[in-house]
Amino acid sequence: MSDFLSMYSIQYWLESCPQGYLMNTEFGHAPGEKEPDLLLANELLRTETIRTTVQLVMGERCALAASSGLINAAPDEASKRFLATQTLDEARHVEVFTQRLYDLGVKKPDLEDTLQQYANPNLVKFAEILLEKVDKKDFVAGVVGQNVILEGMAFSVFEMMQSLSRELNPKFANTLAGTIADERRHVGFGENRIGSLIREHPEKKPEIERMQRDMSYYMLATFADSFRNNPMQAEMDRIEAASGGARHATYQGVDLAQMAPEEMEKVLADTVLKEFKIRLGRIGIEYQTPRRP
Repeated sequence: MSDFLSMYSIQYWLESCPQGYLMNTEFGHAPGEKEPDLLLANELLRTETIRTTVQLVMGERCALAASSGLINAAPDEASKRFLATQTLDEARHVEVFTQRLYDLGVKKPDLEDTLQQYANPNLVKFAEILLEKVDKKDFVAGVVGQNVILEGMAFSVFEMMQSLSRELNPKFANTLAGTIADERRHVGFGENRIGSLIREHPEKKPEIERMQRDMSYYMLATFADSFRNNPMQAEMDRIEAASGGARHATYQGVDLAQMAPEEMEKVLADTVLKEFKIRLGRIGIEYQTPRRP
């Protein structure tokens, strides 16, 4: 427990995050960095980037509600303090991705309408399953849903997006670097804290396993909606061919820039589900294979 107290203390968070990798940044990136002119000038790319960023805002709003809602349900002070730091992390994520929408041309009075217009219904359902557990003050199920499933998904999604952005959009890639570091810490808390609680409450396993299966399905459905019939990849290929350049984006040992959207979807889905299986196994939960949309 002493290692837990030190690794997830507020002091550790201060030293590693605001006094560490976020030093000298604004909204997660270096001061003065901007979205590429190519993106802002191409209406199709801009619209699809807004659509993608809306999903990030919606996911982080869910994470903010979940982490803050779990604080008073936590059974010990160390977990309460960690979740307090996670709540601030999630609030920052909401803010930086919302700021990106403004940078992409969304007007502040239009923010909520934009979120409602582009939010993926499957992602909304994914969030509802988790927040139902949080509303019931179910700490064990809530932390598994938040810090293992939601954060595990976000970690892999952000890594893929960072790989795709390094050459074309350093501003966004740098923003993602800080969120990835945060998610790594959040996932670690979920694994380290919940394993012992699962052993104390084995009767909760079936309920948590059903939750994992259902959340995983809606996650996969969100991925399918995002990658299939998406005009953004074709437009990027057209621009690349016209410029004579060649993009590269290495992720999980493959070059995403050379893959069709359906292939990228499979790489992401397989990566996330594999990580789910490993992490759930560490805490004593049997991974449930979801239906494929």
